[in-house]
Amino acid sequence: MAETKEVEFTPSEFEQVSKYLIGSQIRPMANVFVPQGTRIQSKDELLMHNVMESCVFKSVMSFVVGGALGGFIGLFSSSISPQHTTHQMSTRETLVDMRKTIGGSAKNFAVIGLMFAGTECIIESYRAKSDMKNAVYSGFVTGGLIGFRAGHMGALYAGCGFAAFSFAIEHFMHSSSLFK
Repeated sequence: MAETKEVEFTPSEFEQVSKYLIGSQIRPMANVFVPQGTRIQSKDELLMHNVMESCVFKSVMSFVVGGALGGFIGLFSSSISPQHTTHQMSTRETLVDMRKTIGGSAKNFAVIGLMFAGTECIIESYRAKSDMKNAVYSGFVTGGLIGFRAGHMGALYAGCGFAAFSFAIEHFMHSSSLFK
């Protein structure tokens, strides 16, 4: 069997290892307490954090991601949907039809993502709370704006439907054990 040797530190080595593992006890300012294990962010890090937490950034990112998701859904639906034509479509006509379907689906998902993320962020900023109500309110506003073309009752029904869908998604996301 291999013999194990005990490691012995000199007092100065022990102090260096302790400082490395525990952290320095030096305080940057006498009246400011900085908890161990944390670090002070630089101005660039704070700027990036503020940009990424802004409503504009969240809305634009939802626009981009929603457009990509809509493009994939449009590609899938155009590949399986039956062609409603009386003649056999050529390859060119099929590709043009696919492009229209993909583009339309991407645009719709991008706009819905932009509207939902923007209104949710604005509501969250106004309420100064981050809870499930923000998503429900945002769903009502987004659905109402989408359904407004059908009139005021259409806006009300679409708002209620989108709010219920937002509630169901938020409830699933918060109650699921996968996301705890």
